[in-house]
Amino acid sequence: MFNKIVGNILNTDYFHNKPPLLVDIGASGEIYAKWKHIAPHCICVAFDADTRDFNAIVEENKGYKKLYKLNRIVAADSAENKTFYLTKSPYCSSTLKPDMKHLDDWDFKSLFEVEQIVSLPSIQLNKALEKIGYDYIDWFKVDSQGTDLDIFLSLPVEIRNKILAADFEPGIIDAYLGEDKLYQVQQTIENEGMWFSSFVVKGTKRINDKYANISQFQRNSPCWAELTVLKSKSSNDIRALLLLIIFSLIEDQWGFALELIDKSELKEPILVNIKESILKEVSGGNFLKRKLLTIRSKFGI
Repeated sequence: MFNKIVGNILNTDYFHNKPPLLVDIGASGEIYAKWKHIAPHCICVAFDADTRDFNAIVEENKGYKKLYKLNRIVAADSAENKTFYLTKSPYCSSTLKPDMKHLDDWDFKSLFEVEQIVSLPSIQLNKALEKIGYDYIDWFKVDSQGTDLDIFLSLPVEIRNKILAADFEPGIIDAYLGEDKLYQVQQTIENEGMWFSSFVVKGTKRINDKYANISQFQRNSPCWAELTVLKSKSSNDIRALLLLIIFSLIEDQWGFALELIDKSELKEPILVNIKESILKEVSGGNFLKRKLLTIRSKFGI
């Protein structure tokens, strides 16, 4: 039923000429788990840095309606090249220099050791979108190792204000020099009229190498967070409202989806149908079965 609700909405004329656009900065190469149910209806713009001339590879039949792979570092400023610190773990590489002084007493310090410093081509996100013919973002996902907020705020207001969902991974401890922190993201999210749908704290042990033999007795401490935020309300734009409802359902925010319908000034028949489908879904066995499958998938059982 869940897939049917989403599919019925995305197959309407509201998305025929303007499909949902998803931006993935720091893409892993695989479809983001939260997007798997909507990917066939969506355009995804994914970024990967290398040294070639600017190139936008367009692929179809990769799980998305259309997938653009752009070979650039996304930067908040207009610099054509950015210094990039290649670290022992590729997942810690960044345009920001690791703060080894403050990392010294953390268990994962060695992952941030810089092995090479290179200069890579960069581009602002809105400029990259212009080059491939788009001027909007519906779901913004970024994991840039320290510059997530800067990239978000570099977007023109007219694009940023229409983003309906966003994912950030801000730092809690000092891992990079000049990085965005969790409290800054929280302030911005509130100012942007968004709210936290999910908030997962991640971390490791605070312990120096010389005491590594006792690390198994110590608990992990918070180091960064994985956040998903949603727009608090939609405008009187039926496309935006429908899409925000879909994103709410993906986030298992069924109450918020119903709230959006109840508070909307739009009196479209499709909203009545969606509300009835949601109430039917959560009151029947299908909802519990889907939740059980999600739990089993998460834990590999």
